[in-house]
Amino acid sequence: MNLLLPDSGLIFWMTIIFALVFFVLAKFGFPVITGMVEKRRMRIDDAIEAARKAEDAIAHLNQEQERIVAETRAEQARLKKEAASERDRMIAQAREQARIEAQKIMDEAKARIAEEKEDALRDMRREVAMLSLAVAEHVVRKNLESDADQRLLVDKLVDEMSASNGERKITSES
Repeated sequence: MNLLLPDSGLIFWMTIIFALVFFVLAKFGFPVITGMVEKRRMRIDDAIEAARKAEDAIAHLNQEQERIVAETRAEQARLKKEAASERDRMIAQAREQARIEAQKIMDEAKARIAEEKEDALRDMRREVAMLSLAVAEHVVRKNLESDADQRLLVDKLVDEMSASNGERKITSES
């Protein structure tokens, strides 16, 4: 008995099982996986777009803050003629308000970005866990040793495929 060359019957059954598993994955597994990846990509793109909009809003607020500071300086020049104490109070108030508004908007944008990032990471972890479980299940099923176990596996996979096909048809008709 040659230990390096498998028996032709074994090669035949391995080829049949491989073809069945590949067909099942090509028919039902790969489209679902690529669909999930595409949805995830779209969500990430949306989150990136939201972050860009937040950055634009922050830049606009910085310009607004600069405009407010310029107005405050103009007001300062006009009020300088009236009274020094009144001028100092108004400038301090306008600067503090602008700083508080800018800080508030910056904090809200940072919180929103962090929340989106956490949601994206959480969803990605769920997807990876589900894929890992599915791969582990198929690996365990493939590690059957005897021909009878393999035949039982093939029969069981065919039955599961039929059952899941029926469930999908019922679900899609609903």
